[in-house]
Amino acid sequence: MPAPPDPLTRPGLPTHAPIEAALAAALWQGTVPAGLTAPDPQEIARRFAVYRNNVAHGLSAALARRFPVVARLVGEDFFAAMARAFAAEHPPRDPRLMQWGAALPGFLQGFPPVAALPYLPDVARLEIARGTAYHAADADPMAPDRLAAALSGAAPESMRLGLHPSVTLLSSPWPIVGIWRANQAGADPQARARLRNARGEAALVARTPSFEVVVELLDAATHAVLSALAQGAPLGRAADGRDPTEALTLLLRHGLVTRCSADPGADPGPDVATGSDPIPHSEIMKGDAQ
Repeated sequence: MPAPPDPLTRPGLPTHAPIEAALAAALWQGTVPAGLTAPDPQEIARRFAVYRNNVAHGLSAALARRFPVVARLVGEDFFAAMARAFAAEHPPRDPRLMQWGAALPGFLQGFPPVAALPYLPDVARLEIARGTAYHAADADPMAPDRLAAALSGAAPESMRLGLHPSVTLLSSPWPIVGIWRANQAGADPQARARLRNARGEAALVARTPSFEVVVELLDAATHAVLSALAQGAPLGRAADGRDPTEALTLLLRHGLVTRCSADPGADPGPDVATGSDPIPHSEIMKGDAQ
């Protein structure tokens, strides 16, 4: 006896992909997709509106959790409306919502309602860096005594340091570290006032072995040394006449050196981005730090 036909594959029945695409489009176009049913057909539009609102609310809440400082700077209601506009242009492509939002800095740069807050995209980049650091791959830090022995046993010109996968270096014409710190719980109430005359800042964002995500303010020289090390330059060339002590101290303090090699051709370890294109676990954002 032949098997009965599969009702899900009979001719004329829409496939899943077009249904899903129509449903997704209707979420942001204000329309009702074809094919919906309800005991009372008059209820279809109202019921789908409830579903649309729940989706928008959930995505807005997810985005606010990833960008709490951006949300605080613009206000809860404004952020919710902005999140809906962002989701319409950049809907999630991955079920893991912690991965969603990488396009927000670029979106903010072209979003007229926040044109009076030109620092907002860079603050968003800092918050992305924090999330990236938290979820970065694990890597064992090099013991300080081993690193000290390696550095003392070879010419610095040939020493290359592998940095932890969580490391991100940022540089902005705006005081992004100060803005971020001023909007943390328990921050000094006068911190915002001091930002009025602040200049651009650079930052190191990374995850320590104890799983604490740190945001360290860098001076221009330290940022330059760390950026060169991140790009694979040997220590001597990375210093380029600058004192690398502060840079090395930060890396050792937070356990961010994973390997040290005296071989000029050796792989320096986990990649750290060397330009403006995002890499899954690191990013160097070029700008003017003062």
